[in-house]
Amino acid sequence: MSSKIKLLYGILVLISVLMPFQDFIYLVFAMKVLCFALFACAFNLLLGFTGLLSFGHAAFFGTSAYITAYFCKEMGASTELGIILGVIGSGVLGFLMGALAIRRQGIYFAMVTLALSQMVYFLAVQLPFTGGEDGIQGVPRGNLFGFIDLSNDVAMYYFVLAVFLFGFALIMRTVYSPFGQVLKAIRENEPRAISLGYDVDRFKLISFVLSATLAGLAGSMKALVFQLATLTDVHWHMSGEVVLMTLLGGMGTILGPVVGAGIVVGLQNYLANIGSWSTIATGFIFVICVLAFRRGVVGEITTFFKVKS
Repeated sequence: MSSKIKLLYGILVLISVLMPFQDFIYLVFAMKVLCFALFACAFNLLLGFTGLLSFGHAAFFGTSAYITAYFCKEMGASTELGIILGVIGSGVLGFLMGALAIRRQGIYFAMVTLALSQMVYFLAVQLPFTGGEDGIQGVPRGNLFGFIDLSNDVAMYYFVLAVFLFGFALIMRTVYSPFGQVLKAIRENEPRAISLGYDVDRFKLISFVLSATLAGLAGSMKALVFQLATLTDVHWHMSGEVVLMTLLGGMGTILGPVVGAGIVVGLQNYLANIGSWSTIATGFIFVICVLAFRRGVVGEITTFFKVKS
């Protein structure tokens, strides 16, 4: 990694740390962006670096949100335990779904993940502890390590930021490791990776489980930030949104999903006051972005500076 890139990351982290001292950004909005940025980064590990298009990532996001919300509210579990149980649940679900889905490729893989995700949605509707259409509301944020009151938005923001930075660093370490190079080889030319002796299915499954686990971590954090888990978290629309975030920001780039999440969440937030027209306006903006930035926002910027340099 070049010194310029490290400097850029340092500046972004510094801006994030100073965010609570700014008046122009609502902290809950910033936390929502961080949660969905982690979700998109997790998805990008699977799509951008492994070449697997999943339409079922909402299953992991929502499952972890429900588990964390249930244990924190109904069972009185600590915040840390609730998050850990949610992440474990999404990881186990990722292993089960991945073991079935990686047997297929291309559009068939995408359809299998969508079908399995819809099964999870059906369970979320029917199971009694999920609250049905009402979801689980009033989830307590609790106290981190027993003494940090997360009901304070500033404390909660720094906790979400720390979790995001942990997930982002883990993804970066994975991508730039020998394991990550094998994933890129599978994405570019799977038959060649097989001919070189790599157990492609095993690498795909590990990537799938890691992506599902980090998506679950994002779901747990979202449930704590908004203090609820609903059917929206497991709906296929959520899977579509994370695909859109990744494509808008730049598939196969490190910062792309973060930028894409900021664009999508920002549009949803600032266009909400125009009512039903917000959907049309958002769709129009998305079409313009896709036509103007075919590699995504970050992908186009990166390509521009590479050409100019």
